[in-house]
Amino acid sequence: MQPETPELPIDDDVAVSRQTVVPRELAGSRVDQAAATLFPGFSRVMLARWIEGGELTCDGRAVRPAARLRGGERLVLEAEREIREDWRSAQPVPFRVLYEDADLLVIEKPVGVVVHPGAGVPDGTLVNGLLAHRPALATLPRAGIVHRLDKDTSGLMLVAASEAARLDLIAALAARTVSRRYLAVVAGHVAGELLIDAAIGRDPDLRTRQQVRNDGKPARTRVSVRERYAAHTLIEAALETGRTHQIRVHLSHVGHPLVGDSRYRVPGRTPAPGTTRKLAPAVRAELDGLVANFPRQALHAWRLAFRHPRSGAECAFEAPLPDDMAALVAALARHAHAAGGPSA
Repeated sequence: MQPETPELPIDDDVAVSRQTVVPRELAGSRVDQAAATLFPGFSRVMLARWIEGGELTCDGRAVRPAARLRGGERLVLEAEREIREDWRSAQPVPFRVLYEDADLLVIEKPVGVVVHPGAGVPDGTLVNGLLAHRPALATLPRAGIVHRLDKDTSGLMLVAASEAARLDLIAALAARTVSRRYLAVVAGHVAGELLIDAAIGRDPDLRTRQQVRNDGKPARTRVSVRERYAAHTLIEAALETGRTHQIRVHLSHVGHPLVGDSRYRVPGRTPAPGTTRKLAPAVRAELDGLVANFPRQALHAWRLAFRHPRSGAECAFEAPLPDDMAALVAALARHAHAAGGPSA
C-alpha cells in the first residue's frame, strides 16, 4: 500500500496555475466533469465559473462547461481564487504550547477552536492564533499546519516552524512514522482489542459527513480498552491513516459511537446484548442524562510521538484529559461502582 498524503486544505494562494492533458479514459466526459477529476481541490461550481470566464481553456480555446472531450486535449487553468478566509491575520486565540524550537511547535488545542479558516469560519482559528504567537509562521504554507483536529476534539498537534521541517513532517505523517493516540468514551462495552480496517469516503447525501464505503480511501484504526463502565468504555485509538473524522466514523461503524457525537450516532441503535449492565431505573436515568448532556464528541488527542526533523531525536508528548472529559470519566466510574464495580 502506498503511503497517503495527509488530508489538508488546498493552498490559499490567490493565483491558480494548472495544466494537464486529458487522459483517454475521460473521453466523452464534459469539460467541467473532467476538470473536477483532473484539478482536485477545486469545486465543480468554481471550475465551471472559470470555464465560462475563459480562465480554464481547452487546447488554447474557450469552451462551454458542457462541451464533450475526445481525450488528449490540453486543459490550462490560469485564474484567481476569491479568498474569503483570513489565513494571514494574527489574532488572540487560546492554545497551550508544550514545546517549541526553530523547527516545530507542539501545542494543545482546546475544545471549540477550529484549526484553519474555511467555510463559515473566516478567522479566529488556530492558524490566526499561531500567527499571533509566532509571526514568522506567516512565511509557511498554511502557517505550518501539517495535520488537523476537529473543532470539538481537544489535544495535541504538531506544527512546523520551518520549510524543511514542514516537508519532513508531512513525509513522516504519510509514512506513518508519527504516532498519534487518542482517548475516547464510547457507547457499550468494547469486547477487546480491535483493528478496524474499513475504507472511508464522503457521504453522498450529506457532504459534512464521512462514511464507511467500498470505494473510499483506505483507513485503519487500532482500538484498545482502557476501562469499562456500566454502559460505556474508555478506549485508546491509534491512527494508522489520517482520514477526516476517522475515529468517529470507525467506532460508529462497529456499533460504539462516541459519547456526545451527534453526527455519527446511529438513531435507534442500541448496544448489542451483553455489552452493557442491567441498571436500576434511577441510575439508568441519571446516566442517560449525563451522557445526553455531554456537549461534544468525547475525543482527546492525548499522545504524540515523532522523530525530530533536524536532530533525529525521538520526541514524545502527552496531555491529560481536559476537565470536561475527566469529569465525564469520573462520573461514569461512580455509576459503574454503584452497579457493582467496573468490568474487567
